[in-house]
Amino acid sequence: MSSLLSFAPELWLANGPVITAALGFQYSTRMAVIRLQDGGLFIWSPIALTEDLKSEIDALGPVRHIIAPNHLHDSFLTEWTQTYPEAKLHAAPGLAEKRPDLSFASTLSDEAPAGWQDEIEQCVVGGNSITTEVVFFHKASGTTLFTDLLQQFPKGWFKGWRALIARLDLMTEPTPSVPRKFRVAFRDKATAREALRKVLNWPSKAVVIAHGNPITSDGAAYLNRAFRWLKVS
Repeated sequence: MSSLLSFAPELWLANGPVITAALGFQYSTRMAVIRLQDGGLFIWSPIALTEDLKSEIDALGPVRHIIAPNHLHDSFLTEWTQTYPEAKLHAAPGLAEKRPDLSFASTLSDEAPAGWQDEIEQCVVGGNSITTEVVFFHKASGTTLFTDLLQQFPKGWFKGWRALIARLDLMTEPTPSVPRKFRVAFRDKATAREALRKVLNWPSKAVVIAHGNPITSDGAAYLNRAFRWLKVS
């Protein structure tokens, strides 16, 4: 389940265990690993760290940066920081307050840290009352990384009343979509539009999301369609 799969040059994906969130909703998990030009690894949205996954990670290079892209994706941070104590842990806005037990090297902003600024761009998408998400763009592969602002679950994933709510929430659309609850939660749409304007200008070829299948072609066109409802342009 957690074996690394090559997605693009110097970029791998791994699927983790299903986790149970509020009201019993179950979510798939996925992380991305980017090998930087100095050989160090950038770990985005880490999943459960099994022995097999650790062996595969260690074969790629040293873990240098562990990224929590929003304050909701913190379930497995403790085990990663304990296993890789020399790695720097980077938090999306709001997470340091939630997790005072962890030591963060930085709170992520629109300006990428020196460790990856020449290879990965980032953008803080604020204005949402559920969470503030940091979106990343891996320049070499043209891959954009979204966490929870885009989701897609196959029909039948949810059962009973949860299936009805998921459908109404746009979580089971044919392509990854912004869930309706996140759309409503964008209370400061001007801030969101400004951030997403930057994201939509990236030359995205592919889009990876934490909950759903990746978009593997025409990523920029797809993102423009996915956020058309927000009237970014």
